[in-house]
Amino acid sequence: MPAITPEEAHAVLARAERLYDAGDVNRALDRLAREITARLRNRDPLVLCVMQGGLIPAGLLVPRLDFPLQMDYIHATRYRGDTRGGTLHWIARPATALKDKVILLVDDIHDEGLTLDAIARDCRAAGAAAVLSAVLVNKLHDRKHGLRPDFSGLDVPDRYVFGYGMDYKGYLRNAPGIYAVGDDA
Repeated sequence: MPAITPEEAHAVLARAERLYDAGDVNRALDRLAREITARLRNRDPLVLCVMQGGLIPAGLLVPRLDFPLQMDYIHATRYRGDTRGGTLHWIARPATALKDKVILLVDDIHDEGLTLDAIARDCRAAGAAAVLSAVLVNKLHDRKHGLRPDFSGLDVPDRYVFGYGMDYKGYLRNAPGIYAVGDDA
């Protein structure tokens, strides 16, 4: 994992372009909640937070969902603190049995779709009745593979983005907006 210092993280944030502020993100989360509620209200879903990036979006989205649900988490990553994805690495699978459950995966970003697709396939192999996905951010490019999210909050250009769960080399998941890294980072 490329190591950076907190000072370098501050410098990256200072040079980054803010694409969306907190108000934009909250409006997107409100819309996502309405769409998810309309579709899953009567399906008794298990919401799986996709760690680590999905932690903040799930934490902000789940209280907006107007129906009973269960929660757990799943952790698989291709990034492992880097800015480019590699081989999928499994860290944790849900403790809750997935058999016959309707699953809603909540993640931070849909980039190429490889991680989300692998997680969805794993849930189906464990017997899930249905697997849906929601992402806070959809990156706009033509390199998509596999699963497309059922629910998507905001579109971003094909740049490295961080904030609201998405990190830059392990930092800045807590940035107060969604930012694109400057060309010099």
